[in-house]
Amino acid sequence: MTRAKSTFPLLAGLFTTILPLAAMAETSGAVSFGEHCAACHGDRGQGGANIPALTTPHAQQQSEQALFDFITKGNPSNGMPSWAQLPEAERRQLVTFVKALPTGAIADAAPAAASAAKPLDAPPPTPPFTDFRYEAPGTVHKVTVADLPPPYATQSAGNPPKVVPRPDGAWPKTLPGFKVGLYAEGLTNPRLARTAPNGDVFVAETSAGRVRVFRGVTADGKPEQVEIFADGIAKPFGIAFYPADKPQWVYVAGFDRVMRFPYQAGDMKARGAAEVLAEIPGGTGHTTRDVQFSKDGKTMFVSVGSKSNVDDTDTNAEEKDRADILQFTPDGKDKKIFAYGIRNAVGLAVDPKTGELWCSVNERDGLGDNLVPDYITHVEPGGFYGWPWWYMGKHQDPRHEGKHPELKDKVITPDVVLQPHNASLEMTFYDGKQFPAEYQGDIFASEHGSWNKAVRVGYEVIRVPRHQSGRASGEYEDFLTGFVVDNEHVWGRPVGITVAKDGSLLVTDDASGSIWRVSYTGSK
Repeated sequence: MTRAKSTFPLLAGLFTTILPLAAMAETSGAVSFGEHCAACHGDRGQGGANIPALTTPHAQQQSEQALFDFITKGNPSNGMPSWAQLPEAERRQLVTFVKALPTGAIADAAPAAASAAKPLDAPPPTPPFTDFRYEAPGTVHKVTVADLPPPYATQSAGNPPKVVPRPDGAWPKTLPGFKVGLYAEGLTNPRLARTAPNGDVFVAETSAGRVRVFRGVTADGKPEQVEIFADGIAKPFGIAFYPADKPQWVYVAGFDRVMRFPYQAGDMKARGAAEVLAEIPGGTGHTTRDVQFSKDGKTMFVSVGSKSNVDDTDTNAEEKDRADILQFTPDGKDKKIFAYGIRNAVGLAVDPKTGELWCSVNERDGLGDNLVPDYITHVEPGGFYGWPWWYMGKHQDPRHEGKHPELKDKVITPDVVLQPHNASLEMTFYDGKQFPAEYQGDIFASEHGSWNKAVRVGYEVIRVPRHQSGRASGEYEDFLTGFVVDNEHVWGRPVGITVAKDGSLLVTDDASGSIWRVSYTGSK
């Protein structure tokens, strides 16, 4: 099962036809197959090009132990990597998933290209909710708690994207005065990106198990140097530099541990082996883990997403220390819960001026097209943000009716309410000097895009203006769009976002395996 550029949403299409919606996220091995296998073997195991299908009688007649051994050892000469770095339980779940695939799926010769957008016969969305047809650079949105519909106002949709090659002429769109260039391509699952104090950009290629470093910008907008900093890491995602002013370590958050590599400014390869500092909940479900440090350098924050969509944490021991932001000392000691009830804080960021911790959050699915909104917010120490019993203030999830009434008045409403199912991932504060002055201190965030909405939404980069006040007033603006072909196909999915040394904005795209560079060329 070869390395994948796709994640769980790609798998959802299969399960909408063979399993009820509620079973999707709980299907053993589904998430891991989406992360590691689907890009080459197909979202239904149908294979493609020179990649064999997993649904043939030959494949299905293999014993579970034979499949497990093959996943563990791989076949490097044929392009099949070893997945021995995955926990044994996860490899066993992959076997279970493969054995459950329906037989007879036909291999595609190559990824389908969407040469023309398919027309969509759907009414326009009811404001303030939107969809990809109405996302355009400069469009401002503001969703409030008062706008939320009741649960199940619409059916819960299963609408995963089919990722296709970038069509001829397709290019990300942005505002006048800005220019979009292709900084790097040919990457494997590029996800979170962080800029080191010296200006080097570190990017986690999560499914490939490595961190890559990009240095500089040439006259034609490409990196001057590229190196692999470290590899052999199980699902790397979060990256941080410590101490902030003169780093001696590069911290990397894998799906089940936080580690650090010895570092001096300018290193493009790790100068020593990884030191594991803290073990954190791993397993299945949400596997992205971000890591950041407080402004005073005394606290390490680590985000850990939930295992499930909306399981009751009272009765599911596997949710312990999940759907939380944890805190540690910089050497991984003295673990505490900093904030809780945050379903999946994929991206963390510390305001460079105030020192406040902020996060970008994926909320729950299954309540309809316009519930529950994703969000971006500053994080209150000890704060409770609702999951799984409540959401957006005093709204109780009907799947947990009557539970924990004592928490009703403790639920914190986030600063910026986004479109439901946007899949908000990494965020960053703009502290560069290239963009106009009004962008200083504003937030940029990558919206990976929906799978649980009838007409897709997201697949863009947004700007959250803070008006030089340090506070968000609730609205956000479409900044970088154009990744959607139609309601079935997409060619790009933004994930990571960071400010480069020259003040341009770098955006990773795990669908096309690219990094896009947004620079300002207008007058200030």
